[in-house]
Amino acid sequence: MTGQDLTTSVQMDTTRPHPARMYDWYLGGKDNYPVDEEMGRQMLALDPRVPVMARVNRAFMHRATRWLARNGVRQFLDIGTGIPTEPNLHQVAQEIAPDARVVYCDNDPIVLAHAAALLRGTDEGATEYLQADVRDPDAILEGARRVLDFSRPVALSLIALLHFVSDEDGGHELVRRLLAELPSGSYLVITHATADFTPEESRAATEKLRAAGVTLALRSREEFTRFFDGLDLVEPGVEVPHHWHPELGEPVPGQDDGVIPGYGAVARKP
Repeated sequence: MTGQDLTTSVQMDTTRPHPARMYDWYLGGKDNYPVDEEMGRQMLALDPRVPVMARVNRAFMHRATRWLARNGVRQFLDIGTGIPTEPNLHQVAQEIAPDARVVYCDNDPIVLAHAAALLRGTDEGATEYLQADVRDPDAILEGARRVLDFSRPVALSLIALLHFVSDEDGGHELVRRLLAELPSGSYLVITHATADFTPEESRAATEKLRAAGVTLALRSREEFTRFFDGLDLVEPGVEVPHHWHPELGEPVPGQDDGVIPGYGAVARKP
């Protein structure tokens, strides 16, 4: 269990909000800055259920990871990891399969600063952290190959990430590029925010974030489903996140008190 470049000196931009740090603030963490809290409060003013949505996404990741590990997956590539919150993906996977191998990847230096917390896995398994951006899939794949065996199935996890990648940045193409390197039997796991249920609030949130330098690309159900073109969706297919195999985890308090404006799905590469 080794970390990569964990002592690298990196510059942190605290003048603009960052999604990973805002997410941390929503979850009640302390690894964020005033600029992140300020923007987080503006999002809460538009929709006070944002913290519930953040927890619903984490809970989906836990359930999907349990489902994958119970169905034989032993390798995970988690992009857009975020600031560590327990249980992390490797803890969920290795509880079921102690030999599971996990590579985490994020582009926020504050995640790098806490990466040691992501590397406390089992002796039988392996965990690694890469400092890289989803917009640079070649760098991610190169780093992941040092830990994962690409001749065996890999679960590619993109939780609450792709709505920060615009079509201009090639969101769908990036996913296809990453999947192209993974063998048959691999899986794609995604959650994604949408404006389908709350168009006015979503429009206001997009404009506020854009003004602060943060891209928010809210996609429709049809646009979300396109990420899974050519793959076999695991039942129940595309769902609001907390309706996907709820029996695999505990419900998030408040998840049924109103709409969760997002989608989640898991699919297998033939």
